[in-house]
Amino acid sequence: MESSGMPPVQLEIRDILDLHTFPPNEIPAVLEAYLEEARRKGFTTVRLIHGKGIGVQRERVHAVLRRTAFVERFRMAPAEAGSWGATIVWFTKNSEASKDNDQ
Repeated sequence: MESSGMPPVQLEIRDILDLHTFPPNEIPAVLEAYLEEARRKGFTTVRLIHGKGIGVQRERVHAVLRRTAFVERFRMAPAEAGSWGATIVWFTKNSEASKDNDQ
C-alpha cells in the first residue's frame, strides 16, 4: 500500500538512475527495486546519480549497495560521469539475465 495514496510510478529501466526526483525516505526501496530489475534486464554496470551535497544521500546509497548480494563492487564515478555526485556499480554475473537478453 502506498503511503501517499498515489499509485507507483513505472520507470523505464536504463543503465542510469537519477535519484534527485525521489523523496529521501524512499531512496532505499527505489534503489533496491531498480538494482534488481537492472540486473534482471542484463545490465552489468549502472550509474546512480545521488548528488554531491554533504554526502548523506551518497552514504544512504552506498549502504544499500553494501548489503546487496549481487553487487560485485562500486566506486565514485569519474569526473566526466558525475564525479563524487554519482556512483558506478558492477553486478556479479547473472546467468539468468544472459538467457533473457542477448547482450
